[in-house]
Amino acid sequence: MLAEPKCFIRNCKYYIGVSQPDGTEMTERNVCEAYPEQIPNDIAYGDDLHLKKRTDQTNDIVYEKGE
Repeated sequence: MLAEPKCFIRNCKYYIGVSQPDGTEMTERNVCEAYPEQIPNDIAYGDDLHLKKRTDQTNDIVYEKGE
């Protein structure tokens, strides 16, 4: 089981949740609309608040507080 990512704690409107590609906890990863494969750890658990588009993104989605 993954720890709660900052994306969830900060209530990012683009946070989707936890994905289990093979259906097991071994492959759990946090995903969002900006990072549908896996949110980078420095965003999910580190100090990057994801307020600006990063070079590793293929879209322009950044943190936005949900309702």
